[in-house]
Amino acid sequence: RTIRADAFDLENINPLNVLAVEVESGPDARVLPLTSGLADHLFDHDGQITKREVRAITLSALAPRRGELLWDIGAGSGSIGIEWMLAHPSMRTIAIEADPIRAARIGRNAAVCGVPGLVVVEGSAPRALARLDTPDAIFIGGGGSDAGVLNAAIKALRPGGRLVANAVTLEMEALLLAQHTKLGGDLTRIAISRASPVGAMQAWRPAMPVTQWSWVKP
Repeated sequence: RTIRADAFDLENINPLNVLAVEVESGPDARVLPLTSGLADHLFDHDGQITKREVRAITLSALAPRRGELLWDIGAGSGSIGIEWMLAHPSMRTIAIEADPIRAARIGRNAAVCGVPGLVVVEGSAPRALARLDTPDAIFIGGGGSDAGVLNAAIKALRPGGRLVANAVTLEMEALLLAQHTKLGGDLTRIAISRASPVGAMQAWRPAMPVTQWSWVKP
């Protein structure tokens, strides 16, 4: 007997049956590619999102490994933590977000992207970081310039763990430059331009540049 799951009405099924399930996507299905750097429109957001190209570079720097835990501090839409978990079923993410509307949005994004196990902690770092499981990697995308956040993240990271922080503002960039001078690591400047209409023609419109500091804890 054959039937679609959304119209299941079979009766008198004996226990210990073997079922074969074939999954077919409909014309409006959300089909996620296997590579990192998903299209921005796949996430519900209010503009607070690590854009696609920068996200792909950031995930490469975070270097996900099977079974690891990520702290996504200032998670915004949750895109980094969601893609971290999509890398392998064993991956875990704790997303820390101070804004309650964004925190709720992260949970919805995680569910529709197929990683409902993502944990959302509503609160401000560094206070919200207390008593969380020790992370293997940390991403700081928002709130990194707040007092104590960067130092708390460095302290919490396990030895051999990776920390990646992105800066758009001059204030956050200054903090990253200071940490690079103190601890080493890698500094990268990410500048993306996209073609957009200028009258009847096209021209390059640059996005705000991002300074990225990545560091492995000794």
